[in-house]
Amino acid sequence: MNLSDYFEKNDGTGILATCDPDHNVDQAVYSKPFIVDETTVAFVMKERLSHRNLQSHLMASYLFLEKGPGYKGIRLLLTMQRQDKNRSLIEALCKKQPCICPEEDDSDKFLVFFKVNQVRPLEGDTFPA
Repeated sequence: MNLSDYFEKNDGTGILATCDPDHNVDQAVYSKPFIVDETTVAFVMKERLSHRNLQSHLMASYLFLEKGPGYKGIRLLLTMQRQDKNRSLIEALCKKQPCICPEEDDSDKFLVFFKVNQVRPLEGDTFPA
């Protein structure tokens, strides 16, 4: 599956799941990921629970539910690779998705990169042939 094409063509709601060192799972609404390449995605993250969880447990899961009738979408199984605080890069990405970073929001943000370990459909284990 071409992730760039998929996220360009589909609107919907994203949920990022992370867990803390004690394996307590947290879920948070997140925008579409920024596609670096077909095996790497990135999210702009504030210094909140999801970001803090990733400092001790690098695995995450992202669920994207497509807008419209029924249950269509994808699930990404992720491993955090690195993070960057490059303010100019983060601001440029935020302009592409202003809903995640309103101009008046001057909080610290991180650009967090993930390896895509697996892409699965929203329902079932494999994509239809």
